[in-house]
Amino acid sequence: MTQTKGHLRQIPKSIWVLGFVSLLMDVSSEMIHSLLPLFMVTTLGTSVLAVGLIEGVAEATALIVKIFSGVLSDYLGQRKRLALLGYALGAFTKPLFAIATSSGLILSARIIDRVGKGIRGAPRDALVAEIAPAHLRGAAFGLRQSLDTVGAFLGPLLAVGLMILWANDFRTVFWVAVIPGLLAVLLLFLGVTEPKQNHTNHRINPISKANLKRLNAAYWWVVIIGALFMLARFSEAFLVLKGQQSGIPIAYTPLIMVAMNIIYAATAYPFGKLSDRLSHTRLLAFGLIVLIAADLVIANSHHWSTLLFGLTLWGIHMGITQGLLAALVAATSPKDLLGTAYGFFNLMSGIALLVASALAGLVWDLYGSSATFYAGAVFCGLTLVSLTFAKITKTV
Repeated sequence: MTQTKGHLRQIPKSIWVLGFVSLLMDVSSEMIHSLLPLFMVTTLGTSVLAVGLIEGVAEATALIVKIFSGVLSDYLGQRKRLALLGYALGAFTKPLFAIATSSGLILSARIIDRVGKGIRGAPRDALVAEIAPAHLRGAAFGLRQSLDTVGAFLGPLLAVGLMILWANDFRTVFWVAVIPGLLAVLLLFLGVTEPKQNHTNHRINPISKANLKRLNAAYWWVVIIGALFMLARFSEAFLVLKGQQSGIPIAYTPLIMVAMNIIYAATAYPFGKLSDRLSHTRLLAFGLIVLIAADLVIANSHHWSTLLFGLTLWGIHMGITQGLLAALVAATSPKDLLGTAYGFFNLMSGIALLVASALAGLVWDLYGSSATFYAGAVFCGLTLVSLTFAKITKTV
């Protein structure tokens, strides 16, 4: 315990602040997202296929936009300003969910919100990679991800309490979600100090032919593995819908995300710290095996207790893999191209997520919920096979 505390003290203050910024924004976002699939299906009359398409388009938009913000952050050397713009955009679009009366407006709100996420994502990850000492990089990404995930379970938990208090009044809960989003923007503005070496008058073209050649084979293997992984891990909206199908009342369905994210938050930092000492590819393979097990358990769950076990496994796999993939990008990329590297990584992951969520919704409508999770397990197996051929070595 003393060693862990000492390890945490070595992590720079700005990493902690970025973690709490993520926590607040996730409280805001998950208060909405944990209820949104049910709001769309029960209040707006949207089909599950449409939910899958909206979720896929929205999340893919966020990941694809990251390529432009990442390249721009490398060019300008101004990562904090872009991250601040992205968080502000996300915060100020939250009221659109409260006033939505059609799936079209929900789609617009989700896209705008995810554009904000896309703008902030790559610059923020590059900031973490630059601020953290190299020997603590896995721990730093794990800490930020862990704090982010605390917000991801506090948001749904708060949503449950407010839904019970206000008799399933979706819209009022959505209005409350605006507050933590605005607090996140304020904390980022006041609390994060960007490394001085970013501020330079010597600007490079990150996507010139010469610079792109510096992104070597090890990096592109990480991109390929990340995209395959996203095919296996479709939108978590399907976990919420599976919970309702298992007989959980509407007001309590956000507890599905609470349960999963508690496990995620508890495991992200320990596994991030572990990744600084163990083989990244072996740890990632273990995470994929855990996801296969989660898919199989959820596919066969017909009671909340079985579903809870599957959600626990899902949370563990998230804790193992999410910070690890971010650390792998940093470990295989030149420092001055970190934003661009995260951008391309997220571009490919975004395309894969769009395809995965659309397919998940289609399979659900045609063959049922179990088939959706079986398909996820198959894609996960393909990712695991691909990982055995990957040659990923650290370059920094």
